[in-house]
Amino acid sequence: MTARSAVDQRSSHSLKSSCNSSLRRAMETAREVLKAYLLKEVIPDADPEELTDTTALVTTGILDSLATIKLVAFLEERFAIEIRPHEMDVENLNTLQSLAELVESKLRAAG
Repeated sequence: MTARSAVDQRSSHSLKSSCNSSLRRAMETAREVLKAYLLKEVIPDADPEELTDTTALVTTGILDSLATIKLVAFLEERFAIEIRPHEMDVENLNTLQSLAELVESKLRAAG
């Protein structure tokens, strides 16, 4: 291996690590932003400790159709992403975890 290829390889690894780190931060931020939004706009009287990554939002009625539309509009604006109509389903929107994963996948695809 030449010195140049070794440097290129280290740079590539460093860039990948940086991207993964940025993505992890974005994912953590997405969860925090989502939780704060839900607690403020959708369920203001809820105990923040009870809203976990796995709390069912759609199937329990916490997110009704109007709240879902508002949430999607908020996510699109806040994270500069586009959520397609076919992505607005229970699988993607039912928990903080699935919502954060949707945002993460959109951010990863964009950048």
